[in-house]
Amino acid sequence: MSRDALVVGINTYDRLKSLNAPAADGEAIAQILQQYGEFRVTRLPAVKDKENETIRIGKQTKVSLTQLERAIVQLFKPDGKPPDTALLYFSGHGLRKNLGIQEGFLATSEVNPDAGNWGLSLQWLRRLLQESEVRQQIVILDCCYSGEVLNFAEADPGDRGKGRDRCFIAASRDFEVAFEEINSQHSVLTAALLKGLEPKQDRWVSNYTLVDLLNQEHHPFPQRPIFANSGEAINLTRKWSFSPVNSTVQVSAICPYKGLSYFDCTEADANLFYGRTALIDELLEKVRSGNLLAVLGASGSGKSSVVRAGLLYQLQLGRRLSGSDTWQLKIFRPGINPLQNLALAFVESELSDIERASQLAKAEELIAKGAVGLGQLITASQTQRVVLVVDQFEEAFTQCQDITKRQQFFKCVLGALQRDDNKLCLIITMRADFFGKCLEQEYGGLAKKIQEHLVTVTPMNREELETAILKPAQQVNLAVEPELVSQMIADVEDSPGSLPLLQYTLTELWQQRTEERLTLTTYSKLGGVRGTLQTRATEVYESLSLEEQQATKRIFLELTQLGEGTEDTRRQVVQRDLVSSQYSEATINRIIQRLADEKLVVTSTLSNKIAVIDVAHEALIRHWLLLRKWIEESRDILRQKRKIEAAAIEWRDRGKVKDYLFQGKRLIEAKVFQKEQAESLKLSNQAEEFIQASSRQKINTRIESFVVSLIIPLGLAINVTPGVIKQTQINLLWQTLDTVKGKEYSQVRIQALEKLVKAGESLASINLSSADLSSAKLSSAKLSDAKLGGVNLYSANLSNADLRGINLNSANLSSTDFRGANFIGADLRGANFTGADLTNANLTSADLWRVNLSNANLSSANLSSANLKDAIYTKETKFPRNFDFIGKQIYLIAPNSKLNGADLSGADLSGADLRGADLKGANLRSVNLFSANLSSADLRGALLSRTDLFNSDLSNTNLKNAVFIGIKNLTPEQVKAAKNWDKAKYDKDFRIKLGLPAQPAK
Repeated sequence: MSRDALVVGINTYDRLKSLNAPAADGEAIAQILQQYGEFRVTRLPAVKDKENETIRIGKQTKVSLTQLERAIVQLFKPDGKPPDTALLYFSGHGLRKNLGIQEGFLATSEVNPDAGNWGLSLQWLRRLLQESEVRQQIVILDCCYSGEVLNFAEADPGDRGKGRDRCFIAASRDFEVAFEEINSQHSVLTAALLKGLEPKQDRWVSNYTLVDLLNQEHHPFPQRPIFANSGEAINLTRKWSFSPVNSTVQVSAICPYKGLSYFDCTEADANLFYGRTALIDELLEKVRSGNLLAVLGASGSGKSSVVRAGLLYQLQLGRRLSGSDTWQLKIFRPGINPLQNLALAFVESELSDIERASQLAKAEELIAKGAVGLGQLITASQTQRVVLVVDQFEEAFTQCQDITKRQQFFKCVLGALQRDDNKLCLIITMRADFFGKCLEQEYGGLAKKIQEHLVTVTPMNREELETAILKPAQQVNLAVEPELVSQMIADVEDSPGSLPLLQYTLTELWQQRTEERLTLTTYSKLGGVRGTLQTRATEVYESLSLEEQQATKRIFLELTQLGEGTEDTRRQVVQRDLVSSQYSEATINRIIQRLADEKLVVTSTLSNKIAVIDVAHEALIRHWLLLRKWIEESRDILRQKRKIEAAAIEWRDRGKVKDYLFQGKRLIEAKVFQKEQAESLKLSNQAEEFIQASSRQKINTRIESFVVSLIIPLGLAINVTPGVIKQTQINLLWQTLDTVKGKEYSQVRIQALEKLVKAGESLASINLSSADLSSAKLSSAKLSDAKLGGVNLYSANLSNADLRGINLNSANLSSTDFRGANFIGADLRGANFTGADLTNANLTSADLWRVNLSNANLSSANLSSANLKDAIYTKETKFPRNFDFIGKQIYLIAPNSKLNGADLSGADLSGADLRGADLKGANLRSVNLFSANLSSADLRGALLSRTDLFNSDLSNTNLKNAVFIGIKNLTPEQVKAAKNWDKAKYDKDFRIKLGLPAQPAK
């Protein structure tokens, strides 16, 4: 391996102050590189030492710009074959020119800034390094303003991640001068470099271990060395007196692979994470040069792993970017409440519960102010930079159903980036198929910002895959047969989302290893990647509910391209085309999410930002026996279904022009198929809309013909059939609904809905979110998969209604008649069922998380597999016989209730009778306790952040260690009626109102 170095030390200048240290600096560096690094060193200026006939750096010899340029070109772009490793060291004056634009220069002896001669341009050096074919490049500048070399726009080649290993070290930041060390012949930086390059043991000193030492050095001068490393470690120096020692520890009992889990930002995981060096370099460059980074890729492409075990771990080490080891790294997932999770990211984990509650309340208070509040949190952080990582950013769409909260979250994090100090760096990871969601609304320019700061996680190439297989095995002395490596790469190459499957198979191989060796024989017995995949697919399918299994069957059938005399293959499907009246968009999205998490399907986007789905591997279609069975049973029906849906898609893509609608025999056949396959292979929503439009066009054509026939001789009778009149009226009712869209309350809407229900029309998949439908008479309505989140159905009649899969999230359903209604699989989270009649209702698999069932009648209701966690009820609530209250984890709201540790955050408990209730340690954050009776209750250690206590009775309540932060409508009189009120925690202002010191005694 060829290793060349150019060492430059210039003491003598014509018009600048001459220096003492550079020549000594350069000579010391040259000698240590020759002695311990096997470098072929070129010195500049070079003189002959007459005493010992050796070449050394001249202390008084000048160096011209031409000499320096030629020497650097010979190092990085020689006439012949370039070296494998090239190192440039420069010690001397550095100059900074700031005329319109800022430029950096390495000063040669004849520089004369007054005459426009500044020396060697760092912009020129940047271009040279870009064009250089040298794979390992090291540049060390010990001069004033040398930080200019790290100026991305001027001197840094900026093409990280392209097969090069690079190390840049500068004596100071771009605005600082560099100093010579007191009582030493060397400069501050070079003294530290010589110390770091001196090998202490029989192992390589690399650029990474060298910067470890620079990070530990504390200099008494106002200069801070900076650096940037990319690629793999570059070996610099080493002692050669002894034979290398095999330091590998026998740790074969540790599995070096991660299965289906991501690699995290821990030392253990990072040490096993290989194959993404180039991508990590690219991410580091984005972080160094900007304040926003969007990492997008298909599911299973390794986004979370490369950000956590790659980018974040390198930032923690501080080896690749100067000072990054001092930055604060905060990582969170959006979840159901993104703003609350953002606030939690700023809470220190090692605090006590009370301290954490206080800190969380303050963080939530600031986050509630949006970008301004988040900016204040960033400003208050005692660090040079805060790196805020939002992992699995798509959860802002999949889990946060409240569009207002979602918009506030985006506005908050994007708005906080508008600062001059670059202190905040925002990183998001997101599945690529969700980029289309970012385009659905403005969202503060989210989509545009992602496009401007995007890094796409692409599949690994063969070399990277080989590294990911072999390097972890070497860490634990595990042998891997070469034939196995070749076969595994062949099996996963060009398969999207293959990395988790590869890791899963490697984990299975490790568990069945023979004599600490992974073999092709064992791999063949497992059935290879496709065998482990089949087993995994069956396990996932069998873990689903019956309804989810039926939807999953349909999804995989849609993802199969039927062969015409050829083998069945995979078929890419637009995600929205999987939606039908049987399976809502929410249902399809939920199942796709699960299948993608389990790495059975891969989600991505087309160039027009439309979300599409693929199977993770064609082995599923070819060899998963269950899927093969489904395909053979449905082959002919599938072909007919595809023809109808293809016509519907063409109609949509052609702007829904009537010329593309079905007529005559084709329409009749489509309607027969629609009716016969309603329960098995139901048509997509798009296809059903297409058939409905075709039918309406047929009726409209008949009506038009009647209108034309009016121009006939006077007195001739016209016979319009009752069927045509009815359909015309129905069409008018649908048009009426369109005209009142967006209105919260409309009596016209309610009347139109009631008439449509009476006419037997289906309201499946209708969107009435946030509408006021109070007192509507919708008995027996067909509302399966409808979107009614936040709707007001107070005192409405929906008895015997079909509400399967409906979204009634956070709806007001108090006093509503739901007798005999079908809620199978419905999303009812946070809904208010106070006083509702649910007698004989079917709530199988419904999500009733945190619903209010006060005074509701659920007698004879079917609650099998329903999620009732954290729901609340009263003694007046009626449940089916033998109902398991404890197993369902629901809370009784009544006098003397045992609610210690309960999570009641956000609940509406206005007027609740909680006299004597045990609420020790309960979470009552943002609870509405308007006029509630809490007399003699035990609230010790309870969290009442942002709780509304207007007119609530706290007499004789035990408030010891209760936390009242950001409280609403609380008076000192209410508090002082309680016990231990002085031992609770309050805001500073409220403490003063109570007559307590502003700060509690320590």
